[in-house]
Amino acid sequence: MNSLDIVGDKWTLVVLRDLHCGKKTYNDLVNSPEKIPTNRLAERLKRLEAEGIISKVAYQHRPKRYEYLLTQKGKDILPILQELARWGNKYVEGSWIPPEWFMKA
Repeated sequence: MNSLDIVGDKWTLVVLRDLHCGKKTYNDLVNSPEKIPTNRLAERLKRLEAEGIISKVAYQHRPKRYEYLLTQKGKDILPILQELARWGNKYVEGSWIPPEWFMKA
């Protein structure tokens, strides 16, 4: 297994970006501008949790609701996301323009 097996698919980097930007709940993530399909989001969250990149914490018990938090392993991906954003802004028209705080974090 290599790093692209974990983060190299279409949606994982979007999920990680959104978690770095402060989104925490499933509904927060599903409402991202990219409109990730719910079945894909659920699968990516499970995979990221299994890899130790995020943790799932219950914040409500009836009905059960969870928030997703980056572990240190997940936080360490931020410089990669920042570089991808720089590259995309330079070469890919219509790329997400990150807020200044995201690029300086």
